[in-house]
Amino acid sequence: MFELFSPRKADRSLLAISPNRWDWALLPLVLIVLLAVAFGAAQMSRPFMVGEATPISLDPAYLPYYLLRTILRMFMALGFSLLFSFVFAAIAAKYRAAEKVMIPMLDILQSVPILGFQAIAIAPFIAFFPGNLLGVECAAIFAIFTSQAWNMAFSLYQSIRTVPSELNEAARVFRLSGWQRFWRMELPYAMPGLLWNMMMSMSGGWFFLVAAEAISVAGQDIKLPGIGAYIAVAIEARDLQAILWAIGAMLAGIVLYDQLFFRPLLAWADKFRFEESQGDTAQRSWLLDWGRRSRWMRALSDRVWSLLRRTLGWFSLQHDGTSPQTSARAIHPWWPRIWNALILFASLLAVFKLAMFIHSDIGLAEILHVVKLGLITLLRVLLLIGLASLIWVPIAVWIGLRPKYSQRVQGAAQFLAAFPVNLMFPLVVYVLVSMQLNPNIWLSPLMVFGTQWYILFNVVAGAATIPNELRLASDNLGLKGWLKWKRVYLPAVFPSYITGAITASGGSWNASIVAEYVTWGKTTLIADGLGSYIKQMTDIGDFHRIGLGIGVMCIFVMLLNRFFWRKLYLLAEDRSH
Repeated sequence: MFELFSPRKADRSLLAISPNRWDWALLPLVLIVLLAVAFGAAQMSRPFMVGEATPISLDPAYLPYYLLRTILRMFMALGFSLLFSFVFAAIAAKYRAAEKVMIPMLDILQSVPILGFQAIAIAPFIAFFPGNLLGVECAAIFAIFTSQAWNMAFSLYQSIRTVPSELNEAARVFRLSGWQRFWRMELPYAMPGLLWNMMMSMSGGWFFLVAAEAISVAGQDIKLPGIGAYIAVAIEARDLQAILWAIGAMLAGIVLYDQLFFRPLLAWADKFRFEESQGDTAQRSWLLDWGRRSRWMRALSDRVWSLLRRTLGWFSLQHDGTSPQTSARAIHPWWPRIWNALILFASLLAVFKLAMFIHSDIGLAEILHVVKLGLITLLRVLLLIGLASLIWVPIAVWIGLRPKYSQRVQGAAQFLAAFPVNLMFPLVVYVLVSMQLNPNIWLSPLMVFGTQWYILFNVVAGAATIPNELRLASDNLGLKGWLKWKRVYLPAVFPSYITGAITASGGSWNASIVAEYVTWGKTTLIADGLGSYIKQMTDIGDFHRIGLGIGVMCIFVMLLNRFFWRKLYLLAEDRSH
């Protein structure tokens, strides 16, 4: 059984512990981080009126401040995404009735473009904080949240559903409640994959950062201080030097939070690997090593873990040690039928309401045109995900099996995954215009540029959790070449690959709003597809057609997930048990 909260005994207070050299080395770093967070948070709540100009300077001297504001928004969104993932995955994985609603809902939410959420959410947030910039900040954080939460929730759900049977049996023997099972078994087991998806979520936030910080809905143009707004202004001004400065600032930010946040977490979570020996797979972090040598940090962490450990006693099962385990309550055979009927009724009602909303301003010809655009985007998604899988699955398995390379590639992969496709617009526009290439073909790779990394990160996480004993056993049996891949590697990473492929597919639909409508200065390249349609309708504020585009996109994604990805996911779930 895993132990998420495993502190050492520490009775002395912090004031009674004399600091050592590691405490003095960490003190400036901790103070700098605290002061930066406090300053950035104070700047998020300032007077603001709708229509007020929010100037963004292209002077590189402002980039550290913009980077601070951007990273604060992204970590706030990441925190909300983590809480959402805990609640969503725990309920969806344990209650079949809820799963029937929540998993299709997740399919829909991950496919809705960020502009769709933004168009709906910006007005309520501004109205909730009148005369204050906090309303716009909340809208931006919510927009970033919608680019981070879904793959984390799906990863945790997939991990809970594929917990090995021997661990479930141990939980039943020890009479763990649902609360205790989650914190002592399910979450620790899911931790490696969840952390890799958290890194991917941060990168996904960068990918859609321009849309989140440079808000343009129904003629309103609001820019929040941040790297995304800086990039948007640089693109409008066609300032290549400013774009290069933005790339450098983004790289610096990724390196900072990788070294100060994700690398220590990965090294700490290495103890949750499901195997008896770690072999040569242990992750290392200089910051975690410093923290473990620091007396103050050890005392503080022990105190925190002790407090958290007390919560494990909540909602425990009462057992006198002699009576047999209480069987699950019987479910009436008619209850699933009633629930399915309610789901069908709610779905039909939602479709009817959407149809009436669209029909009030749009004719049948427009609907058929949008369905045709959806088929074009669907074809792009399937081809691009297939090509990305052929390229990245072998590479990801190779990286995941070699931790020393995994740690080196980790930072580079985060940077590539975070690289906003908007920064490629100068090169893309120049190449396509100068060579007179067809935008319908050559803009397509931009759709998968940021989402292919979902496959890489998930398969790396899956390969890294292959037990060392299994690898040694396959070597002793003389498995080599394709036979070893077929019998060991591919079955082991298949559940992780399906999770990555599903989120990459949904992310590609989302990315179509950026990839199918490319602007550089006064030059605009448009590819036929749902993404460009939604982008154009959002710019002019046509909410009926925005609803039509998003509705058609959701239908396509649900059908694809229901009849293709879901079948593969069930196959992966069966093979894991």
